[in-house]
Amino acid sequence: MSNEQSKERVLFLCTGNSCRSQMAEGFLRELGGDAFEVVSAGVDPTRINPLAIRVMAEAAVDISAQYSKSVDEMTDQHFDYVITVCDRAREACPVFPRAARSLHWSFDDPAGAKGTEDERLIVFRRVRDAISERVREFVLHIDRERDV
Repeated sequence: MSNEQSKERVLFLCTGNSCRSQMAEGFLRELGGDAFEVVSAGVDPTRINPLAIRVMAEAAVDISAQYSKSVDEMTDQHFDYVITVCDRAREACPVFPRAARSLHWSFDDPAGAKGTEDERLIVFRRVRDAISERVREFVLHIDRERDV
């Protein structure tokens, strides 16, 4: 089996594909290396939030070249995992009949944070750190499954 065929294909979904799913995509690219092919999309895509790019750069993960995509672009593709990262995306997500597994990870929406930029950055960092931890656990779980 070639390396390309053995990659786990993962789709992260959220509402706007502006923060949470983009962060998850960036972390999985960074932490999962060549073992994953990862993409993110939104049920109502907008654009990547500049604060998401900023807090990810603080974690040494560059997501500045990523862009928002619609879930409609993904429905005919096969994914080993479709992971929703917000409740609204879970409710509005189309069925992915070719997805092996669907998971739901609920994170607060940092784009909805109010206050000064510093106050909003605190929320973005908290959500970033929670996503990082969840992606790390996911990668470890997949690694253990592969070792069995």
